[in-house]
Amino acid sequence: MEPSKVQSEGGLNVTLTIRLLMHGKEVGSIIGKKGETVKKMREESGARINISEGNCPERIVTITGPTDAIFKAFAMIAYKFEEDIINSMSNSPATSKPPVTLRLVVPASQCGSLIGKGGSKIKEMRESTGAQVQVAGDMLPNSTERAVTISGTPEAIIQCVKQICVVMLEAYTIQGQYAIPHPDLTKLHQLAMQQTPFTPLGQTTPAFPGLDASPPASTHELTIPNDLIGCIIGRQGTKINEIRQMSGAQIKIANAMEGSSERQITITGTPANISLAQYLINARLTSEVTGMGTL
Repeated sequence: MEPSKVQSEGGLNVTLTIRLLMHGKEVGSIIGKKGETVKKMREESGARINISEGNCPERIVTITGPTDAIFKAFAMIAYKFEEDIINSMSNSPATSKPPVTLRLVVPASQCGSLIGKGGSKIKEMRESTGAQVQVAGDMLPNSTERAVTISGTPEAIIQCVKQICVVMLEAYTIQGQYAIPHPDLTKLHQLAMQQTPFTPLGQTTPAFPGLDASPPASTHELTIPNDLIGCIIGRQGTKINEIRQMSGAQIKIANAMEGSSERQITITGTPANISLAQYLINARLTSEVTGMGTL
């Protein structure tokens, strides 16, 4: 089904994915009897809501859709949790109502933008929304992601999620309808240039600056599992062309070898181009296998 083309803020129609970490009991509440609650949430919000399988205590709930569909889904989840809190209090002596708490799973690379310089961004979020926001210091087990805990009234949580979405969108380059992570190219170029003042990798004789302004091309090879090669090539080669353009490197993908489950990728260019191409390829892979987080 085509996601409804909803104009979100800034007139951009962007599909975002936000993931939540939930305990089994919370997941049960979201699913509802015979899956009725989650069905209603999907229908009313227009967001795709997927719940990870398994009976481990922690489950991942993935919400995907245009930004306003995500806000609607979050609002429904926050109000559902508040309802659960009110119900559980009706038979307990406690008088003050505990806040609703949601735990988001955010790539560590984006946590810096959420926290801001010296904590400025997260402080601004707390003050403007009234929600408590905490970014875990440690990564989640076996992943490159951190938990971001938001607690407060459902209204405060929704405002806070909106601000987090804005930060995530700023961390993306918007490409058509989908958002792809946008690496900080300048930093990468600087890093790559630092490694090689004038000498190409693996050579000890310094090249004379001035004679050859660009560092000599070198080659780097990667092997990628067959089942992941598609996400790097993209439809009709769109992704690989994008990576070639952004990195300035030449990228050749070998044909599949019989009996082999991997494909060879050869990247040729200056060390800066190569490290950038590698970074972009890894970013594609990570977004493809999110949840494994071991790449």
